[in-house]
Amino acid sequence: MPLNRACLGKSYPAASTAATLEGMQNYARACNDDSRHYFDPAVSGGIIAPPMFAAVVTWIPVISALTDPDLRADLLRLLHTAHEMEFRAPIRPGDQISGAARIASIAGAPGGESLVLELNATNQDGLVVNRARFTALIRGRREAAFAAEPRQPHEMEIEHTAPLFSVMQTIDRDQTVRYAEASGDRNPIHVDENVAKMAGLPGIIVHGLCTMAFASRAIIDTACAADPLRLKRMAVQFARPVLPGDTLSTSIWPARESGRYSFATYNAGGTVVLRDGSAEIAP
Repeated sequence: MPLNRACLGKSYPAASTAATLEGMQNYARACNDDSRHYFDPAVSGGIIAPPMFAAVVTWIPVISALTDPDLRADLLRLLHTAHEMEFRAPIRPGDQISGAARIASIAGAPGGESLVLELNATNQDGLVVNRARFTALIRGRREAAFAAEPRQPHEMEIEHTAPLFSVMQTIDRDQTVRYAEASGDRNPIHVDENVAKMAGLPGIIVHGLCTMAFASRAIIDTACAADPLRLKRMAVQFARPVLPGDTLSTSIWPARESGRYSFATYNAGGTVVLRDGSAEIAP
């Protein structure tokens, strides 16, 4: 059954989430990130949440939209295909974050239908801390979970240029279990082998936002000189599933505009898993 186009523009009630020190640090550990900005109270400016923690405080709004019976989204056929985040202000321990979702787009797409959610998160003072766009594909009944896609000109161009930075990272065997608990995203395709295979996947796959968090650390540690407050925007397309135990390599290239970078992440076989990545870094 197709998505209900009458839901286009629908907004959902805001959900409030307490940003606790324990929750923020559990999220950092679930992404294998030990930056002192997330653990050391002596760091200048005090402890903050990893930038990608914004995914946690907007997760309930995402689920509220995706499970709306009026929308008619088949979650077993849903693929998170792209994500964009704008980091407006840091989230700090004790913050009360209000997150809200709006259906921004429903459209036909190769292999099914595309759905875009706009997400906004504000703190207890009404300050916007994060804005995001969650893009998903609802696959047609005959479509494979990850069909082959043509390489984009952007990919072919950057693959022939030496990256400014290259970072190797390893996904732990229990990464999906730890990330599911820390993020609240307990979609069974990330923790249950049988459900994952029912969905047409090779087995349990790593959360796309977890892979994005690994890439964000690679960017922060290099282009941001280890300062997470300098990361202002990040966008990526999820090209292929990442599996527990995979070794990833994130390559980062400077863009033409100052403070902007392109990046891509590859598995050990050289297959791109995050494509068309872009990041904006403050001076």
